Amino acid sequence: MLILQLAVKRLMSSIPTLLILLVGLFLLLQLAPGDTVDALIAQLGGGSAETAEELRRYYGLDGSTMARLLDYLWRLVRLDLGFSAIYDKPVATVIFERLPVTLLLMVLSLSFAFIMGMLLGIISARKVNGWLDTILSLLGMVFYATPAFWLGLMSIVIFSIRLGWLPPGGYYDILAGNTGLAHVWDVTRHMLQPTVTLALIYMAIYLRIMRASMLEVSTLDFVRTARAKGLSRNQIIRHHILRNALLPMITIMGLQAGAILGGSVVIESVFSLPGIGKLAYESVIQRDLNMLLGIVFVSALMVIVVNFVVDLIYAYLDPRITSEKV
Repeated sequence: MLILQLAVKRLMSSIPTLLILLVGLFLLLQLAPGDTVDALIAQLGGGSAETAEELRRYYGLDGSTMARLLDYLWRLVRLDLGFSAIYDKPVATVIFERLPVTLLLMVLSLSFAFIMGMLLGIISARKVNGWLDTILSLLGMVFYATPAFWLGLMSIVIFSIRLGWLPPGGYYDILAGNTGLAHVWDVTRHMLQPTVTLALIYMAIYLRIMRASMLEVSTLDFVRTARAKGLSRNQIIRHHILRNALLPMITIMGLQAGAILGGSVVIESVFSLPGIGKLAYESVIQRDLNMLLGIVFVSALMVIVVNFVVDLIYAYLDPRITSEKV
């Protein structure tokens, strides 16, 4: 119960941050040249000034910045994200059509990066300063330093163009008309490259953190006591070192949720995935302010939920957290 109270307290403290983020983004977007009507008229091949003014009145863009900000916040309280003039649909409808793709990419990438980083970090710590530790550390630095778009493009060149093993992009083959397990397999083949590409970059971070955490915990007094009792090395790692070494990993996982959402913009663009990352890029290009604000709002909620879950896991792994005042 104390764990849940602490997590709820931290969840409530994130609401002002969310409000400041949305207000700040709204005001910054007003400073950018052009608006949704300009992009809409450009798509239509041009239009008169009277048409532009009429469209601005229709979409509520003719008021002052403060009036539009207050109207936006009032609509947000009612969970109304507004209407997209570019897609001619409510913003919420467009976002929730694209959201499953991004959620799938985010969950798969984060899980793969965490599990592989943890395992390789344990191996690296056990073989510290050995040849295997050197190779793993070097590979981790290489993947961390490699730009995501370049890694994605090279993956397409090798596995799609040269070898022909995997599709170069998309979420599934529309023309195939697969259903059931065939559709699941089709989605898996399409998601494999973007998932691994995004995960490799963050896996390198988890590897380094897990290695350093394992080495640090192994020098603590309770580990030396376990050794003095005659426990085997594997028993000490499983029952004493691993649980404590996971704490920094859990913390970083919460922080990386927002970074992975940001990385999905690049990955979804490279692999032509119809997710909210690619939607955000299109919204910036098309000056669809309502859509962009809606994406930021939903993305921020996702990060808050992930950190809420991380707080629960962290408090479970480290009971000392519940001794804080809640």
